[in-house]
Amino acid sequence: MEIKDNTFSRQFEAHIDGKLIAVEYSFQEKKIFLTKILTPDPFEDDEFLNDFLKEIMSIAEQRKLKVVPIHPKIAAFFRKNPAYKELLPPGIRI
Repeated sequence: MEIKDNTFSRQFEAHIDGKLIAVEYSFQEKKIFLTKILTPDPFEDDEFLNDFLKEIMSIAEQRKLKVVPIHPKIAAFFRKNPAYKELLPPGIRI
């Protein structure tokens, strides 16, 4: 899966079946806040979303960023994948 970091739009982007899926973000200090998931209607591919979020976590890890999940589906991703909880900043519990 190829993910593009569109810094102008402040979102990570990927294409599935010719349609755009994106996760919006914002930065504060050494944290990345994942604020919104933009998907085509109707988008039911949770496996693709899970893989997409894993790639984003890898990018955050490479950039030495802590991840603050704002969107409920992203918080649910952390609950389902406890290996990524080390990316959460101190004091954030999911």
